[in-house]
Amino acid sequence: MPAIRVLIVDDSAFVRQVLTEMLSTDPAIMVVGAAPNPVIAREMIKTLDPDVLTLDIEMPRMDGLSFLEKIMALRPMPVVMVSSLTQKGAETAVRALAMGAVDFVAKPLVGLADGFAALREEIIAKVKSAAAARVRPLSGNIAQVERIQPGAGYSSSEKIIAIGASTGGVEALQSLLTAFPSDSPAILVTQHMPAMFTASFASRLDQCCTVTVSQAQDGERVLPGHAYIAPGGLHLELARNGANYVCRLHDQPLVSGHRPSVDVLFRSVAHAAGANAVGIILTGMGADGAAGLLEMRRANASTIGQDEASCVVYGMPKVAHDCGATEIELPLHKIPAEILHHCRALSGRGVRV
Repeated sequence: MPAIRVLIVDDSAFVRQVLTEMLSTDPAIMVVGAAPNPVIAREMIKTLDPDVLTLDIEMPRMDGLSFLEKIMALRPMPVVMVSSLTQKGAETAVRALAMGAVDFVAKPLVGLADGFAALREEIIAKVKSAAAARVRPLSGNIAQVERIQPGAGYSSSEKIIAIGASTGGVEALQSLLTAFPSDSPAILVTQHMPAMFTASFASRLDQCCTVTVSQAQDGERVLPGHAYIAPGGLHLELARNGANYVCRLHDQPLVSGHRPSVDVLFRSVAHAAGANAVGIILTGMGADGAAGLLEMRRANASTIGQDEASCVVYGMPKVAHDCGATEIELPLHKIPAEILHHCRALSGRGVRV
């Protein structure tokens, strides 16, 4: 198999050197060039034809976000963003992921040499994952999902929608959540994302969705018409407090290699909501969520997987499918209507916990 051809774009000569040396240690990767700004990178892309681009955000002559927009419109290719863990950097990185960047690497703020060394395995894994990703033109990144009108009568707080996602999940979740009506059943979401990013992600979703989207708070009541995003660095669980559902957050060890973990969310939903729940596993690298979704199905919840053709990375849904965790796989744009169909069926059966 030919090596993955990578072009590095960063205005720091030191970062370009570190990334070049780091990625070159893996025999499956070949760094074909390194550019100090997007203007030079544009010409290098034409001549070097890379498979993956690593892209800094703040650069001279053209910022990374503007360059990403041009790439995704004119020559779509897998892009891994390199972003500092500042609030501004987090907001910009979330925008980049919504525009079609496959993944991001949180650039260390101090101690760059040691910081990047600690990130070696993560960076190499994300470049390899990006090389296998399905990348679409900017105009086609977000699946066209028609908004579902309110009025179906989801007045009971008993029904729960639980969603898990990883690589490619930012744009998938934006597409999915914008379709839900204001009276949707309560939604809990675990998306693999660093702590600094999740507040910006929830805020961005809240601006474009009819449902109220927020970063989950420990102990808060789970209500219809709301979506709760797991904070980066904390596991999100659904729990009971008397007659009400509530969010529970904790910093217990990584599960399936992640915190927050989709498995943790799904298992808690299986226990707390059982047959009143619908579980959805979206695009993502790895296996997180498959075991938890299987527990949901065994608890008589409805389970749905995103199909291979619409996934950026068909990893998590494939594992879920192969172990029998998903009842059905669907293209992303068909999932919202299917979810609400199951919720109406629950209402019709009078399912309670």
